[in-house]
Amino acid sequence: MPILGTSRPRARRAAGSVPPSPLPPLRVLRLPAAGPEDVVVDGAGRVLTGTADGRILRVTLPSPGHGGRVEELARTGGRPLGLEPLPDGRLLVCDAHRGLLRVALEDGGRVEVLAAAVAGEPLRFCSNATAAPDGTVYFTVSSRRYGLDDWRADIVEHVGTGRLLRLAPGGEPEVLLDGLYFANGAALAPDASHVTVAETGARRLVRYWLTGPRAGRSDTFAEDLPGFPDNLSRDEDGTLWVALAGPREPLIDQLRRAPAAVRRAAAAAALRVPVPPRRVLRVMAFSPRGETVRDLARKGAGYRMVTSVAARAGTLVLGSLVEPGIAVCALPPGRA
Repeated sequence: MPILGTSRPRARRAAGSVPPSPLPPLRVLRLPAAGPEDVVVDGAGRVLTGTADGRILRVTLPSPGHGGRVEELARTGGRPLGLEPLPDGRLLVCDAHRGLLRVALEDGGRVEVLAAAVAGEPLRFCSNATAAPDGTVYFTVSSRRYGLDDWRADIVEHVGTGRLLRLAPGGEPEVLLDGLYFANGAALAPDASHVTVAETGARRLVRYWLTGPRAGRSDTFAEDLPGFPDNLSRDEDGTLWVALAGPREPLIDQLRRAPAAVRRAAAAAALRVPVPPRRVLRVMAFSPRGETVRDLARKGAGYRMVTSVAARAGTLVLGSLVEPGIAVCALPPGRA
């Protein structure tokens, strides 16, 4: 799939170079509302997440001798998806209905709309964001054709209307990459040299260069992933963690090669009869150079459709678009 105005060299390393190992058993912490689609960890080790009813929650994980705690910090008035804590204590929120928001968590949860449109076109499906040290925000729009409730149709029809956008301080949103197949998670490189974007529908990670001789161009960071990548996060060491929302589906691979009319009909069918997410969990981790350093999987799990993962202090925290809580497990010893 060509990105408009960019070049796309092949990835230098195979995405699955590390054999999968078992994901440890999960402990599910129920929340007051369902659908904690993204999970991020703040400086105090607490988990921030947004739920289907528009809430932003802060979860203090249970520890020996101490029970967990859930606090409501704000309500966006829409459907929060990707989150990004800012150095000043505020929170960037990609709201699927309202656009790119900034929430003052310590100021009564006041919500500010940073961007609701680009070049006059409403942001139909704002998905995930990452922020640079200079305050510039890079964020994704998953689809210009389908909204959140119809995400299956975009994956099946494979139309490529996702985008990566940039919002500089005091500026207006601008499109950096267009034609992405369901643009999703976004993460800034540790040295701020590039932004990595999860291209869910293509099962790959794309890298957009911000500095150096390749600035303004993109290439493939990892391709042929064993599932559909969703949200991205970085741990303290700069390792890039990727949540795979579902395993590779041979039927969808076949549909990619079908005529547009066939894909449209299949997308309509997917809306009429949605298929429940498979009970297969998988998360992967990559070095800043694109080497696979972790591949953790679990079949038959009671927790479905992992859309986010955060690794901190020997613990993995998982979020899901459909589950009623977050899941926690130990991070097994490994290379990451």
